Amino acid sequence: MANQIRQGFFQVFTLTSLWVTLLLTVFFRDQPVEMLYLWRLAGIAAIAAVVFGVMYNVLWNHFTLKPLWNILIGSILSIAGGMGMVWLFSVEMFDYISAWWPGMLLLSLILHTVAFYFYARANSRKSAEELNKILK
Repeated sequence: MANQIRQGFFQVFTLTSLWVTLLLTVFFRDQPVEMLYLWRLAGIAAIAAVVFGVMYNVLWNHFTLKPLWNILIGSILSIAGGMGMVWLFSVEMFDYISAWWPGMLLLSLILHTVAFYFYARANSRKSAEELNKILK
């Protein structure tokens, strides 16, 4: 389990670092980048890695909480992590979108609920197929 979590963290950290670097290269090509901003880039990648590489893996695959708690925890932490990443990327952008956090949280709850039920259905089909193979 620890190896899987570590691998998920570093995969998401690396891909997020590359993605944000690409965004900076495409949209802010003519602006100089300060050394402090590179630490912000590392912070963005670390938050994404914790939320998407560790938290979701542990929450959906290893914890045995009720679905309601998984949905609430996943929604709240993903919005908090996303807001933190936006703040690290641009304080002005954070100020612009921070008033919309209740709507983002509601949308996150709805989408996490829908995703959970699709995930649960796919997982139950997979388990049923494995059990049918064992019975044959």
